[in-house]
This record gives sequence, structure tokens and C-alpha cells, in this order.
Amino acid sequence: MEFPVDVALAELVPQLPTGPRWWYEVKLDGHRTFLWRLAETVRLQARSGRDVTTPWMDLAVAGIALPPGVMLDGEAVVVVDGRVSFEAAQARAASLPARSRELAAQHPALLIVWDVLALPTGDVRGRPYEERRALMLDVVAGLPEGSPIQAVSATEDVEVARVWYETLAGSGVEGVVAKSGRSPYRAGRSSSSWKKVRHAETLDAEVVGFTGAAGRPRALAVRLPDGRVALSQRLETQLAAQVAAALVDVAPAARGRAAGGESFTAAEPGLLVEVLAGTTRHAVVIVTRVR
Repeated sequence: MEFPVDVALAELVPQLPTGPRWWYEVKLDGHRTFLWRLAETVRLQARSGRDVTTPWMDLAVAGIALPPGVMLDGEAVVVVDGRVSFEAAQARAASLPARSRELAAQHPALLIVWDVLALPTGDVRGRPYEERRALMLDVVAGLPEGSPIQAVSATEDVEVARVWYETLAGSGVEGVVAKSGRSPYRAGRSSSSWKKVRHAETLDAEVVGFTGAAGRPRALAVRLPDGRVALSQRLETQLAAQVAAALVDVAPAARGRAAGGESFTAAEPGLLVEVLAGTTRHAVVIVTRVR
């Protein structure tokens, strides 16, 4: 395995999947970080593939206690006043060496680990999630007491996961990630085996445009109650057909632009949809139904 590794990503969905062999993990609001324990040193990798060892040097030092050959996937987080703080993590990630040491002294980082990609015996990405989780727990259990490298909380009970989702937002839990216990570690979002839900609120929004063709819209531009125009996530097939039925008589003649800069085809006003609009730092809008 060569640096940098390709990243597995979860698909954003409006609700948690249920059924046999689904596992649920808390999703913390930090920076995605991979820890490589090499023969003589430790490297840390960001989701983008960049080497981020220097700003997270306290985690790199802790990683020396791991056996050479281990590679972990997780989230670098910073706790401030009992709450996971994305702002503190962002400040650390953007800091120069001297400043990162100051920030680490004030608020040491944690690496909350949810997966192991390699062991001293080799690559384990092809093994099922349930096996990899057991291997990861064994690795973390071998670290010294008080290590900042810790295993993420996980459960097979969807009701427990729902309680986490409903009650832990105030402590910096961004949502819940669901993973199929049968799933290998696959890069990208090509697999449907990882799903995530983020904290959101249900709103009625006016459709002001769409991407794709009117007969097969890919996404909707909606005006939220605060006046902001946002582009939704890609529509599911059945929902796209319902929207298309309402757009079929539209003869758009103009283009529009969402708050994030995305371009869309303007539509006549009048169509309302129900959306889930993100309440965290992520400006995510998911259309759930046509009103």
C-alpha cells in the first residue's frame, strides 16, 4: 500500500438503514485522518491525500506505540470545554509548526478510529467490516493507558444509534454513520454499504430551478425560509419522476445561481417540496417529497 491511500466515503441519506448486520457509529465533527505506522516513523494523511503530520504531531507521537505496519482510518478531533470543536480542529489543521505546538498544549487532539486498513501481516481492506472492527479494537487495546488514539463508539442496535443522534448533537456529534457488517473497505462512494445521516430540520421550500432536463431532473434549486437558494443532493429515481411531472409544462428561459455558486435552469414558481436542511456547518439539502 502506497501513500496516500484512496478514501472510503459514506453516502448521505435522510434516515438510517435497518436490517441484519448493520452497524452504527457516532460521527464526530473533526478532520478525517489516516495514521500510517511505518518502520521507523509515523505519517498522517488528510482526506485530500495531503501529509498532515506536522499540525497533528501529538497524534503522530502517540502512534509510535503502534506496531509497524498498522494503518488506521479515523477522525482527528479537539475537545474544548467538554465539546468536540470543529473550529479548534480547523485552527490546528491550518497552523504552522510553532502554533500547532501551542494549540496542542492548550487542547490535545484525539484520533477517534473506526477502521484498520493494514496490519503488520498485510492489507486487510478486503475483509468484512465486522472482522476489521474486531482487529481494530485489538490494535487500540494494545496502546498505553490514556492514549489519544481511541476506538469510535459503535452499536448493532439501531435504537441506540437513534438515541445518539437525538441526544449528542450538543457535544459535537455531527450524526451517525451506518456500515454493513459484510462490507470490505472500498474507496469512493461506489458502494452502498456506508451511509450517513447528519443533523437536519424538515422545511418546506419553493422550487426555483433544477439541473438536468425537465423530464429527468437530477437536483433541485430551492429557496429556503431564510431566502437562501440552495442546490439539493441528487434526487432519487421515484422522486425525480414526481418532480418531472410538475415541471413537464415548464418552458424555462433563464439560468440561476445558488448561494454556493452552482448554476441551474430557472423554473416557474409554485412547486413546493419538503427538504431536510442541514443544521451543522455542512450546507446539505435533501428533498424528501413533493408537497
